[in-house]
Amino acid sequence: MILVNGVADGMIAADDRGLTYGDGLFETVLFVAGSAPLWPRHMARLVEGCARLLLPVPDTELLAYETAQACAGLPRAVARITFTRGAGPRGYASPDSVQATRIVAGSSAPIAPPDWYHFGTRVRLCTLRLSEQPRLAGIKHLNRLEQVLARAEWNDANIAEGILCDGAGRVIGATAANLFALSGGRLVTPGLERCGVAGVARAEVLAQRADCEVRDLTMTELMQADEVFLSNSVRGIVPVTALGDRRWPVGAVTRALQAHWRALGLE
Repeated sequence: MILVNGVADGMIAADDRGLTYGDGLFETVLFVAGSAPLWPRHMARLVEGCARLLLPVPDTELLAYETAQACAGLPRAVARITFTRGAGPRGYASPDSVQATRIVAGSSAPIAPPDWYHFGTRVRLCTLRLSEQPRLAGIKHLNRLEQVLARAEWNDANIAEGILCDGAGRVIGATAANLFALSGGRLVTPGLERCGVAGVARAEVLAQRADCEVRDLTMTELMQADEVFLSNSVRGIVPVTALGDRRWPVGAVTRALQAHWRALGLE
């Protein structure tokens, strides 16, 4: 089901600024048996994104009602919430009166191969480098062209993800996930002050692991790490066991966080 401003199969204006300029935000929320344990984190990021983009704050209770409608009858569902500045005249200037557009789409959640969770995944290093824009760093704005181009770099079913760096070669994350590495006995995840998306699964891991260091991570340090995993709100905690010729075991930290995900009912 797709709801546009609460109307099933409603229409989106051709001059909607989300379409013409990418002027908006989105969230992808996993529902299991009608429950979305990470919902508060999704809404917190959405509200933060609205503040950054000078958008009106959406009614989160209304969004909760509409996502429940869109996902009704699906035991495991993904709700895609898109929130834009709405229709407006030509030009970059924001309309004097903003009538935001909200789109809620519900569908069956994709199921990742079970082997990913048990035995780990292979990833590759993308050649594309993320551009730096602190004003947009962390939020999930509608312009995902960098991720689209990075994902177009490979078509190998044996490669689960691509690792992305910024222009200085610092590791930022994956095309659709955040990255964690166990380095020198400490869990590390890249800082996202310059670019990248601050995932809600990442936020959940940080809440569980208060000792996790959020800082710059080089490719050299990543390759020397003892354990690597990815976090994603739909896929959960996915071990990384190979990048090129480098191999990692599925370690105890990864297994503990997978157990936490199962306890939440998400994996």
